[in-house]
Amino acid sequence: MMSVTKEIVTERLKTVNGPDFTGNIVDLGMVSEIFIADSKVFFSITVPAARAQEMEPLRAAAERVVKAIPGVAGAVVALTAEKKGGGMEAPVPSRPAPRPAPPAPPRAAPHAPASHSQGKRGVPGIEAIIAVASGKGGVGKSTTAVNIALGLAANGLRVGVLDADIYGPSMPRLLNIHGRPQTVDGKILKPMENYGLKVMSMGFLVDEETPMIWRGPMVMSALTQMLREVEWGRLDVLVVDMPPGTGDAQLTMAQQVPLAGAVIVSTPQDLALIDARKGLNMFKKVDVPLLGIVENMSYFIAPDTGKRYDIFGHGGARREAERLGVTFLGEVPLEMGIRESSDAGTPVVVSKPDGAEAKIYRDIASKVWDRINEERGAAADAVPSIVFE
Repeated sequence: MMSVTKEIVTERLKTVNGPDFTGNIVDLGMVSEIFIADSKVFFSITVPAARAQEMEPLRAAAERVVKAIPGVAGAVVALTAEKKGGGMEAPVPSRPAPRPAPPAPPRAAPHAPASHSQGKRGVPGIEAIIAVASGKGGVGKSTTAVNIALGLAANGLRVGVLDADIYGPSMPRLLNIHGRPQTVDGKILKPMENYGLKVMSMGFLVDEETPMIWRGPMVMSALTQMLREVEWGRLDVLVVDMPPGTGDAQLTMAQQVPLAGAVIVSTPQDLALIDARKGLNMFKKVDVPLLGIVENMSYFIAPDTGKRYDIFGHGGARREAERLGVTFLGEVPLEMGIRESSDAGTPVVVSKPDGAEAKIYRDIASKVWDRINEERGAAADAVPSIVFE
């Protein structure tokens, strides 16, 4: 199999005509830096914001020619819309606006009647998708997410995990999964599996030390592929480990994916709670139900004396939940065993299933599942019934 290089990709992209058939997309300066990892090609195409929607065929054409290169295992091609004044107007001449298309026929109502899912396309086979998020990094969000997922599985549910943190994927290490995912017909990825979870992460597709220097649209294209182009099968819950913060990736995921709800992870300290409020408010603004708040690193029990220390303060997340009228899901202690088992790829829910920490996570998972069903019931009740007389 021939080695794929940037030069080969660039030459093939020169066969793709620019807008209005004016030159090719490479010579017009529309193609970003090309990134290749494990025979997969990633790049974006910059177009004027005013014409972004009509450029989808151009993006698809670029993706087709790259995928046709011998040795290419896949391609992620994103459109980057540059606003007026960004320097992209000159190379792409304008043309008369296309005539408006006739209105599309109405689509059938989705299976789930939740109002917050209207206009969002679900993933076949997945009953509920939940986001585990935090306003900032360093609060133990990924460790919490994986143990909640394992807790849901321990409670008898079919569970998957999507590692949506493109820049710092954690699931390969947390779940001790190595290797590359296989494909179905060279198009659909098979999720990796361990401890009864189906898992997809950018960490399976690129080396651990490879820096991901991508613009927002490229991140969203990668997330979309990992969500919708994966053979998940039948799942009761897909747990999405969100990137920290409230940036483009989080907002777009919240706006485009029919999330059943969001779990916010915070430590008790005021600084973390300030950022946690930002995450809570973001999900509120995009009409995603708040399933609850987890207070991580809540307290520390000295192993030699048994004395309790509130290193980061205590009860801040509980008080915040009460103030906002959000469910408080539980307190997770600052415990050496949780850190050691996470680093070893054997989370406490599976390595010490009868331990106190595993019970805490299983209890949190049970509350999350109860909240999902509450939101489903509330959404069903909100749908008006039609009576024929």
